[in-house]
Amino acid sequence: MRALYLIVIGIAGSLMPFANSPGWAENVETALMPGQVIEGHAKWEEDCTKCHKRFDKGAQTQLCQDCHKEVRADIAQKQGFHGRLKEQRECKECHTEHKGRSEHIAPINEQTFDHLKTDFALRGAHANSKKVECKSCHKPKAKFREAPSTCYACHKKDDKHKGKAGESCTDCHTDNQWKEIRFDHSKTRYPLRGKHGEVACKECHADDRYKNTPIDCYSCHKKDDKHKGQEGTNCEECHTERTWKKTPFDHNKSRFPLVGKHETTDCKKCHTTPAFKDAPMDCYSCHKKDDTHKGSYGDKCGTCHAERDWKTIVFDHELHTKYSLFGGHLRTKCESCHKGQLYKDKTPVDCYACHKKDDTHKGRFGEKCVSCHTERDWKALLFHHDRDTTYPLKGYHRKTRCESCHKGSLFKEKTPTDCYSCHKKDDIHRSNFGEKCEKCHSEETWKTILFNHERDTKYPLLGTHRATRCESCHTGTLYKEKTPTDCHACHKNDDTHRRRLGPQCEECHNTRDWKIWDFDHDIRTKFKLDGGHKGVRCELCHTQPMARKVVTPNTCVACHKKDDKHEGSFGPQCERCHETSLWKTTKQATGTFRMR
Repeated sequence: MRALYLIVIGIAGSLMPFANSPGWAENVETALMPGQVIEGHAKWEEDCTKCHKRFDKGAQTQLCQDCHKEVRADIAQKQGFHGRLKEQRECKECHTEHKGRSEHIAPINEQTFDHLKTDFALRGAHANSKKVECKSCHKPKAKFREAPSTCYACHKKDDKHKGKAGESCTDCHTDNQWKEIRFDHSKTRYPLRGKHGEVACKECHADDRYKNTPIDCYSCHKKDDKHKGQEGTNCEECHTERTWKKTPFDHNKSRFPLVGKHETTDCKKCHTTPAFKDAPMDCYSCHKKDDTHKGSYGDKCGTCHAERDWKTIVFDHELHTKYSLFGGHLRTKCESCHKGQLYKDKTPVDCYACHKKDDTHKGRFGEKCVSCHTERDWKALLFHHDRDTTYPLKGYHRKTRCESCHKGSLFKEKTPTDCYSCHKKDDIHRSNFGEKCEKCHSEETWKTILFNHERDTKYPLLGTHRATRCESCHTGTLYKEKTPTDCHACHKNDDTHRRRLGPQCEECHNTRDWKIWDFDHDIRTKFKLDGGHKGVRCELCHTQPMARKVVTPNTCVACHKKDDKHEGSFGPQCERCHETSLWKTTKQATGTFRMR
């Protein structure tokens, strides 16, 4: 061993000049190789990198799987022998190399190998090594994974059906014994019932026909058909698997259940020909002669009539149509509305189509009768003017007949809602007070006045004005001409002063009574009435008509110029000498007067 080491060292020393070249490294690795690889790896023996990675022992398993991709797939999918190992180990732990060309590096002990870890577990006769040897399935020079896993691959030569029953042997046979049959017919599309359970397989599966075996009765029992095909091929509609002769046919399970009178009707009444399938299922085919409607209501008799009795009507107008019957309609005969062909002529559902002759409004109120009338009684009205319109009826309007206001076409001509449109003829004011009657009058009665002069105007009525008729003041058009509010405008003819005291009557008079006046000259003017002035009539001083304000001169000479005996020589200030109590009485001298 030492000698071999010295030889290797010597060779390495002589090759030191070439140590830096890759080729040198490969030659060294080849020289140091512990032994030859197996026959299967021989072609890669000169290329160590196929199985080894320098300075990385852990990469060897990955390199193995790069070539053995099927093993990598088994491990990834957890299938096959390698995929079922509890602990994944490195390849070299089981498969050691460099032991020579003929070395078997995948040793398997046939006695201890657990076949359950493969994709094909050995069961039944397969598990008996005395009956089945490994070499029966694993052929020489073939990989173990290449062994067939289907029955047919091994037992094709044993197939007595010659492939006609397919290749899925396990559908019928077991692993224990080839002749042992475990096929369960109930799990197929055709479970065996009644007499079929006693029939031998070959009776139906003649000549090993399994895949395309018919499952209809007629295919097997055509020769037994006494109807000669007239009743069709669906034998199961009348017959069962228990016995061919006994017919448990239940008409109620057919497309035409027998109900009412049909239960006691003789079969031949409907099945008039040997072929039962030719029997009609519609009412009209049998009962056309009984149709009192003469075909006008169509041929679907079952829509209205019941099988119990022809006169029993099952048609529910509320349930079967979009037009429910209420009130008087419930007592109406069908022919009253359905006068034509029921299904050809569309029956109208509007009131006017049937009740046009009953319309006392002559079409003026439109054709929507249901707006006012009900089905209970034509005369009972459900229309509520307060609820259904924007014009509630109050007072006397509640007693008024509809035609009093609605004189034209209700829906074509808009009915006016103002008072004047209807009550113009009742207007005693001749439109002088305008057309808004509701400002003064109420719906209770025309003579009841709602207008409140104090609340609704800026001119409250006081005193005798309360008892005065409106026309006394409102002589013109109320809303076109402004009614004056001053006294003189109305009482001009009553002015006994001839306007010498001005137009402001309220300065002296009040509304209680025209003759009552309370003007105080001493307080309300700057000219106090004393002496002889107290009993003097107003007109003696106020001699001229006044336009607005009373403007009267307050000097003595203005009124007493004609009484001035001095002829103005003593000036206009009479009050310096004279007193108002008496003109002839003069004041005592209180000072010296300088004559001018």
